[in-house]
Amino acid sequence: MTRSLNKLSDRKVKTESKPGRHADGGGLYLEIKPSGSRAWLFMWKLDGKRTAMGLGSYPAVSLANARDKATDCRRIVAAGRNPLEESRKEAVPTFGEVADKLLASMGKAWKNAKHRDQWYYTLSRRRDDADNLTKDGYCLGLIDKLVDQITTDDVLSVLTPIWSEKAETASRLRGRIENVLAYAKALRWRQGENPALWRGHLSTLLPKRQKLQRGRHAAMPYADVAAFMALLRDRSATSARALEFTILTASRSGEVYQARWPEIDLDKGIWTVPAERMKAGREHRVPLSKRAMILLHELYEVRLFDDGFVFPGQKLGEPLSSNAMDALLQERMKLPQFTVHGFRSCFKDWATDETSHQREIIEAALAHVVGDHAEQAYRRTDALAKRRRLMDDWTEYCSKGKSNVVALVA
Repeated sequence: MTRSLNKLSDRKVKTESKPGRHADGGGLYLEIKPSGSRAWLFMWKLDGKRTAMGLGSYPAVSLANARDKATDCRRIVAAGRNPLEESRKEAVPTFGEVADKLLASMGKAWKNAKHRDQWYYTLSRRRDDADNLTKDGYCLGLIDKLVDQITTDDVLSVLTPIWSEKAETASRLRGRIENVLAYAKALRWRQGENPALWRGHLSTLLPKRQKLQRGRHAAMPYADVAAFMALLRDRSATSARALEFTILTASRSGEVYQARWPEIDLDKGIWTVPAERMKAGREHRVPLSKRAMILLHELYEVRLFDDGFVFPGQKLGEPLSSNAMDALLQERMKLPQFTVHGFRSCFKDWATDETSHQREIIEAALAHVVGDHAEQAYRRTDALAKRRRLMDDWTEYCSKGKSNVVALVA
């Protein structure tokens, strides 16, 4: 290692344009790429081989700062240690810390609160099960490990125990782990192939995705819905009103939980869900039936804020918990075999089997994307009037059949 130091000047660093490495001495180099970008390198010999590590880009790291860093590196080398390993010990975070940074960076990217909670749930150290007992999280084996030390074996140790038993959860967890590790690589905390990559990697070590059983949301037979709705209307809880509204509008629960009063036009009977909360990523207008309007008027009379949530939670200024409707249905109403999302399937089965409404109108009511890109481009309206007739028919159907209440309970 040469003893000649401080060969470069501030002006030289700023004006030099020739691509290559320009020595400052003592192992410090300014590397200029053909693109013109500049970065600092420290180079030394390790086991007889020339080794390099980055000290940051210029001008973010000035010449003076680069020299200070190079001085620290020379001290580490003189002590018989590896400056690259030393810097990693100080700078490389754990998997859990990277996961926290990734989740925080996503901010408002979540489509709904439930989607956000699922990410936190699967990537956290601890998780709550259905009995509200705290257990070790799925990623417990990764949380405290430095993110650059995570291997394929580490990822498999997390996925293998649940790959067959909880196929859908395991598949989504794999994707989230891959995202965390990709985020770490983008921030230069990792190098090399992503050990959670599926195609060409884990696909050769785990059963193929098509061999896994994807569970469907359990749907109540539509013949029982009217009886169920009669029972539901006897309950006064906000979660009961939210569930009734969800069924009447055939909406996704996340869209309902986050609904705010400015989205509701009580004069025209239209609920406009903004694009950021829709699965398809585009604004969706929902025609409101007479019963849905009555329900909303009752809630509007007791609202606390004009811009607040339509279905407020127990904490001021927050919506209902993202599992409130499922808890009502499965625990308090003792119907664990059904899910809230399943009522969308129930609505579609009824509309397909019992009505003459067009398939496109039914799919539009469910906010499904119909047709290819060309067909979508030529469809300029959302068929609101036709969908209103469909939703009115659905509401009327849901209001009949009270004589079946006893049978449903039994």
